[in-house]
Amino acid sequence: MASPVQDQDVNMEHAFSVLSKVGEIKEHDELMIVMSWNGMDVTVYQQGKVMFHPLSDKVEAVRLANEIIGLIVPV
Repeated sequence: MASPVQDQDVNMEHAFSVLSKVGEIKEHDELMIVMSWNGMDVTVYQQGKVMFHPLSDKVEAVRLANEIIGLIVPV
């Protein structure tokens, strides 16, 4: 799991709208979105944490999490 330094307040409705264009949403609610993306199961949490399965490379997890969060959180 990749976690931001500070928790984010991800707008999950906006995240669902954006992420449904780049992956297959499997389940979602106000706290998390589970999707298939790039051959992995990805869970995005409202706090900005992102979990990838199967992925054990922490550096790659951080890179991919930054990519996902960059899509859904305004800079």
